[in-house]
Amino acid sequence: MTTARTATIPAGLTVQDTTVDLLVVGSGTGMSAALAAHARGLSVLIVEKSEYVGGSTARSGGALWLPASQVIAGDGGGDTLQRAATYLGAVVDGTAPTARSTAYLEHIDATVDLLRRTTPMRLFWAREYSDYHPERPGGTATGRTCECRPLDTAVLGEYLAKLRPGVMEVKIPMPTTGADYRWLNLMSRVPRKGIPLVAKRLAQGVGGLLLGRRYAAGGQALAAGLFAGVLRAGIPIWTETSLQRLVTDDGGRVTGAVVDHLGREITVTASRGIVLAAGGFDHHMDMRWKFQSEKLGEHASLGAETNTGDAIRIAQDLGAAIDLMDQSWWFPAVAALPDGDPKVMLAERSLPGSIIVDQTGSRFVNESCDYMSFGQRVLERERAGNPVESMWIVFDQQYRNSYVFAAELFPRMPIPKAWYDAGIAHRSDSLEDLGRRMGVPHPQFAATVDRFNEMARAGQDSDFERGRSAYDRYYGDLTVTPNPNLRALDRGPFYAVRMVLSDLGTCGGLRADERARVLREDGTAVDGLYAIGNTAANAFGATYPGAGATIAQGLVYGYIAAQDAAGAGPHV
Repeated sequence: MTTARTATIPAGLTVQDTTVDLLVVGSGTGMSAALAAHARGLSVLIVEKSEYVGGSTARSGGALWLPASQVIAGDGGGDTLQRAATYLGAVVDGTAPTARSTAYLEHIDATVDLLRRTTPMRLFWAREYSDYHPERPGGTATGRTCECRPLDTAVLGEYLAKLRPGVMEVKIPMPTTGADYRWLNLMSRVPRKGIPLVAKRLAQGVGGLLLGRRYAAGGQALAAGLFAGVLRAGIPIWTETSLQRLVTDDGGRVTGAVVDHLGREITVTASRGIVLAAGGFDHHMDMRWKFQSEKLGEHASLGAETNTGDAIRIAQDLGAAIDLMDQSWWFPAVAALPDGDPKVMLAERSLPGSIIVDQTGSRFVNESCDYMSFGQRVLERERAGNPVESMWIVFDQQYRNSYVFAAELFPRMPIPKAWYDAGIAHRSDSLEDLGRRMGVPHPQFAATVDRFNEMARAGQDSDFERGRSAYDRYYGDLTVTPNPNLRALDRGPFYAVRMVLSDLGTCGGLRADERARVLREDGTAVDGLYAIGNTAANAFGATYPGAGATIAQGLVYGYIAAQDAAGAGPHV
């Protein structure tokens, strides 16, 4: 049986009714709020529902969308706040208050300064990782996405085992950033870039182990860096501790919370406020079916399994407003095996020699578009009464010989027998037989492939404009001309892999203002209550402006919430 000693960091803390300046609920981007508050001299406590630290941040790709930041400027970029504001105005398009975007942009550099001072993270600009809508006013094909350099997670010492594991289990230590992935995926096509990179990351990973170092990249590096900063600051964390209810005074100000720690109720008084950073409602299926779609598969989300909307529902009990509940950071994925999770798909949809079809055997979307837009197109079909009942990515042997698939099948590796046995993969020498195995009508499927092949040979997708956007081309095959996203499927054998609509987490939640304060329906703030990350409604409304906008807004709004709390109310 788990004891209180193993459920606190540092181990052995006495868990009892206590008073702090700021209580942070959730240990993903909530760690940014904790670090910022500590830097302002506030006492802070983090409570975390699961046994792990890191939340969905640790399961993510770890990118940070940081327009006009010192990170980009330091790496030779020339972005400006005005250009970034123009872009956000164009893509958000009134689906969230402009003040939310403005506050985000204005506090990016202060947040970066905080991370540099308080954590071992070192950020770099992922040059050429295009914005998701670079053709819109203010957009840029060179991108605004930054990442954390591979980080030695051994810095966590005895608490390394408390870091939430990533989505993919690593068999060979090779810390791969998102910027690396582009070239690793094209290793067989552009060996002069891919092979030296593989050698470099293998040397870092394997060689690091020999020196007692455990390098990680992506979300693991980002979460580990934040965690290391929290440990260095001496900020306590109670794991296996869930929010039960909020406590208010006679005036309606939130003054604390009742939490459950290993089955025992504890009251935490928070004189400066509470930051809700507990993720979204990724795995609360009743909420998802109510607000989003009754066709969503159970627990297909890639978000942390403990994200069940607790903080959202508890704040609603105090009259908090909710917004954008139909939205998620949608992410198409390979269907899960019976005993597994969906498998991440990122570059696969953009690579030439592949198409995606629905149950009728027809294409229905620009396969290469950003993943949130992909999911939105799927749900738009459902609302229009023409639902996508099933999705298949179809490709040929040249594709299979050339690219990484589902982050685990390297070029020429056979698709596992378990995929065929589970019915999520099919192979055939003829498209007619492949369509039969998929359960799609052959005449329409054949017509779809014929039309796609004709357009691919011309290098122009007249139906869905695949390859027109710089974002499409970022994950394409640069050796294929004139369009790096298009090549005809005209030589078997052919493959089909079933896809599902997954997500990186929901992004509808508590309505918050530019100070991260939770708002009521009438627009007034719930005094002493803040919401950030996926507990708050997306600061960018119904859009995903660029890779890393999810985590970056959590970090920046964590900083904003801490500054507001530090300036509010008397010390106890």
